Amino acid sequence: MSVSVSDVKILVIDDDESSRVALTLLLRSASYTVTSAATGTEALDFISREQFQIIVTDLFLPDSNGLDILQRVRKVSSTIEVIVVTGHASAQTAVRAMKEGAFDYITKPIDFDELMIVVLKALEKQKLLSENLYLRQQLQGRFEFNNIIGTSPAMKQVFEKMSRIVKTDSTVLITGESGTGKELVARALHFNGNRKERPFIAVNCGAIPEALLESELFGHVRGAFTGAFKDKPGKFEAAHHGTIFLDEIGTMPLLLQSKLLRVLQEQTVERVGSNKPVKLDVRVLSASNSDLAAMVKRDLFREDLYYRLNVIPLHLPALRERPQDIMPMILHFLEKQCRLMGRSLMTISKDALEMLEQYAWPGNVRELENMTERLTALTESDTIRAVDLPTEMSRQSGVAGDFSGTVTSKGVDMLALVAGLERTLITQALEISGGTRASAARLLNINRTTLVEKMKRLDL
Repeated sequence: MSVSVSDVKILVIDDDESSRVALTLLLRSASYTVTSAATGTEALDFISREQFQIIVTDLFLPDSNGLDILQRVRKVSSTIEVIVVTGHASAQTAVRAMKEGAFDYITKPIDFDELMIVVLKALEKQKLLSENLYLRQQLQGRFEFNNIIGTSPAMKQVFEKMSRIVKTDSTVLITGESGTGKELVARALHFNGNRKERPFIAVNCGAIPEALLESELFGHVRGAFTGAFKDKPGKFEAAHHGTIFLDEIGTMPLLLQSKLLRVLQEQTVERVGSNKPVKLDVRVLSASNSDLAAMVKRDLFREDLYYRLNVIPLHLPALRERPQDIMPMILHFLEKQCRLMGRSLMTISKDALEMLEQYAWPGNVRELENMTERLTALTESDTIRAVDLPTEMSRQSGVAGDFSGTVTSKGVDMLALVAGLERTLITQALEISGGTRASAARLLNINRTTLVEKMKRLDL
């Protein structure tokens, strides 16, 4: 995204030859690529044929004026910065030039140092705008629907509902267990919706102390409480024209719930310590891993707020409910981690995959991604085998109980089965013996040194 000075093209427009030549030589001495024009017609011809980053134009030209040039430039591009120069300074022309979209306004006789500073500022503004556009495009790409992995019927229903609501401003309540990707879905709804060019503000209501949550959400004025040394807008104001995502909404205190309800109903917010309402235009997405309907029945969550938030419910299934999604997800995460760690692409064996599909995944997608990162870092082979998987997965998959010692027509991964059986038996023996290796070795009828060697090999 960085641009070298020689790549910056500047158009100088001035009917005064001496001034035009002086400006051209000055800018070229700073290694800029400079084109010059004596009339508005000549300048517009250059603009139609070439791409300039900056235009430095005299306000008064023989066949037009700098404001005309400015208006024509704005029709061609919103990124070209125009600096207006004139020897007829007045507050009125300066204000008009700035209103028309000029970057800055300087007067003759030109202070060359001042001009160079203004040019550098204009280029810095362009760089920031370019970086912001790049980051926004990256975010939009990252949060496209197809970056949420899932081909199971349950996820297809999720995608179908998302596609119907993404272009609306409807309030959405996203539910599901911890780690199912609720914030990822919220971001996808925002960055593919009508407000994608506006802010997305995420607030974890459960991570902010109760005493600070009201100020964080709604802001405060100076002197509202000890330590409030200046006015501070809250997250709702920061999300104006965009989207606010209230995660773990079920943890919000009841008193604050009533204030949130008022904000949603009136579309205004009052900062702590102020009674002046601030108008809002915000789409509200919220999420909870708790059963809010059950909390309503126990008087732990306001019923009116629940219905206000639950305009469109969107439930994300747990990973154990869609085992067919595990293979595409782990391959996706492996590709990502291998790329980040600079190693060759890894794959996973059939037996290891079967163990992952049988595992309950209490941490859901987050647990799967974290496990994939760990395996990518620690597994020497390019193929992840059952023996490489964490202990709790081999235990839960029932390798020891399922092992019959029979080779079927499909074949077996003998090394993986033996390793899984050893892992299970050793873990059980250690648990029974309270972690004492000598006692565990006696239970397994092997030497203590043999047990230690096996534990090292199995990374126990």
